[in-house]
Amino acid sequence: MSGHGPSVAIACQGGGSHSAFTAGVLQRLLPTVDNEYNLVGLSGTSGGALCAVTAWYGLLSDGPDDAEKLLGDVWCDVAATTPPSVLLNESLVWRKRLQNLMVPAADISPYATPGAVGHDWFLSLLDRHIEFDEFDSLADEVPPHVTVGTVNVNSGVFETFTDDAITARTVLASAAFPLLYKAVELNGHWHWDGLFSQNPPIREFLTSDRPKPDEIWVIQIEPQTRDDRPTSLAEITDRRQELSGNLSLNQELFFVRKVNEWVEKGYLPDDFKHIEIRRLGLDEKLTAASKRDRDPRFIEDLMETGRAEAGAFLDRIPE
Repeated sequence: MSGHGPSVAIACQGGGSHSAFTAGVLQRLLPTVDNEYNLVGLSGTSGGALCAVTAWYGLLSDGPDDAEKLLGDVWCDVAATTPPSVLLNESLVWRKRLQNLMVPAADISPYATPGAVGHDWFLSLLDRHIEFDEFDSLADEVPPHVTVGTVNVNSGVFETFTDDAITARTVLASAAFPLLYKAVELNGHWHWDGLFSQNPPIREFLTSDRPKPDEIWVIQIEPQTRDDRPTSLAEITDRRQELSGNLSLNQELFFVRKVNEWVEKGYLPDDFKHIEIRRLGLDEKLTAASKRDRDPRFIEDLMETGRAEAGAFLDRIPE
């Protein structure tokens, strides 16, 4: 965007409803980035993809103020507010809590339940807020670029979609958790949640022919560290899922650090450079079950936490 400082790319890790934290972070970061930095890229997976695409669309349509408002509108719409959605939300959250306690609460295939209307709900939400038909023209105004991650169920290959290659179904595919959503067909193949692939896509910031950032800011949903020892079944299950969720992120960051090492040793062409990695994390101790929780108060609390953490993050960056 229009800033004159270091170039920055922002990567948004996915994490279901916890990604409301990411929306709050972006609401606080984007005005500062627009004034003081040069934003060259956004990426995301699952809920992070929803945030990244929403922010990108708002930025290129009307600037950071529009992006901030649009992020708030989208996540207000995600929240369960009608009686049927509240009932469904509570049942999904409690089923996950029972499973974490090893209480029998079997998951049901989305193909076996007549009520599996997640696709229609999610696509309708996107269509209410984002004009995907405008992406062709918006892509002419980049940077920043935006990248969404999915996994190809048939081939097992991690796939990314960028700028005008992104559709509403691409974002849906990135968020299609297999036990809640049916697989999404893209280009003749079936796709699932990007949590199984690059969570979020980062190496594309380095390997594409686009401008490379000076810094990559990672909005991390899954805690990297915990001070306590998990002992209960619920705690063990939660920590196991947190570690699993960070596997692909840490692999992506390992790639960046390895490239930095090769740059310092002079092994790479001049168009490669050292890239600073900065992480901004959700430090609250939350459960895996709450990733399914769309309670409006929970969503708003996460967004408020995100805005506060983003402010502290900006204060920590050396001048």
